[in-house]
Amino acid sequence: MQAFIGTGVALVTPFKKDFSVDTEALMKIVNYVIDGGVEYLVALGTTAETATLTHDEKELVIATIIKANAGRLPLVLGVGGNNTMQVVEELKTRDFSAFSAILSVSPYYNKPTQEGIYQHFKAIAEASPIPVIVYNVPGRTASNMLPSTVIRLAKEFKNIIGIKEAAGDIVQAMKLLQHKPEGFLVISGDDMITLPMVLAGGAGVISVIGEGFPKEFSEMVRLGLQRKVDEAYKLHYLLADSIDMIFEQGNPAGIKEVFNSLGLSENTVRLPLVNVNEDLASRLDNFTKKLS
Repeated sequence: MQAFIGTGVALVTPFKKDFSVDTEALMKIVNYVIDGGVEYLVALGTTAETATLTHDEKELVIATIIKANAGRLPLVLGVGGNNTMQVVEELKTRDFSAFSAILSVSPYYNKPTQEGIYQHFKAIAEASPIPVIVYNVPGRTASNMLPSTVIRLAKEFKNIIGIKEAAGDIVQAMKLLQHKPEGFLVISGDDMITLPMVLAGGAGVISVIGEGFPKEFSEMVRLGLQRKVDEAYKLHYLLADSIDMIFEQGNPAGIKEVFNSLGLSENTVRLPLVNVNEDLASRLDNFTKKLS
C-alpha cells in the first residue's frame, strides 16, 4: 500500500481533432507526469472520458499507458459501473498483470441505499484478484458513501485498501480518518482540499491538476506528508487559482486546455462535453505560461 501514498494522477484520453484516440499524445503525457515526480498513474477514470470510449478504444488506451510507463510507476485501472454483475465479470476475465490495484466508483444513476453500496463492493472485493480502492464522488453518482459504510467495508475485506474520497467535504473526510482501520488509505479526490486532508492524516491524492502541473502539486503533497506546512501551503496557493479554473467549465475540458497550452495534446473532448470558452482558455493559457 506504500505505492499509493503521495500523488496519483487520473490520466486524460487525448483525442485528435477528428476525435480519434491520440496515442502519441498519451505517451507524451505519461512521460510528462512521470518526469514531474508523481507516484502512480490511474487509467480509465472519470477524467479519461471513459464513458465515451468504445471497448476497443479502452483496450488501446490501456495498452498505450502500459507501454509508455514501461514498468516505472504503479498503475491503477478504473473498473467500475452501476451493473454489479458486469463489473464482477470483468474482474474475473481481465488480465491485471500490469496493474497494482483497481479504482472502482460507487454505483451511479441507480441511487442505491448504503446496504446496496455495501453489497456492490462486497461482490467486487470477492471477485477482484488485486487490491481495490473504492471511489466516492457523490457529485457524479447522486449517492454518497457514508463513512460508516466505508469503514464497514474496510474492516471486512482486506483487499479493499483505500478510498478516493471526492465528496469535497472535509468533515466527512476527517470522520473517515478518525475511524478507519490502521493502514487503510484515505486518498483525496478533490484537488482543492488535498493538503488539508493530507495534514489530517490522509495518504495523498488522485489528482487532475497534478497531471497538468505534476512537479509543483506532487511536491506539495510530499511536503504535506512531511508536515512541512508552510512550504506546502505556499505551493497550494500558487496552484489554487488553476484548480478553480480547470473545473470551472467541466472536467476534463479544463485540464485538456492546459495540455494544449503545454503543447502536449489537442484540447478536443467528446460530446456531451464541449471545449472551454475563449475567456477561460485565455486565462488557463496565461496561468500555464506564467508557471512554466
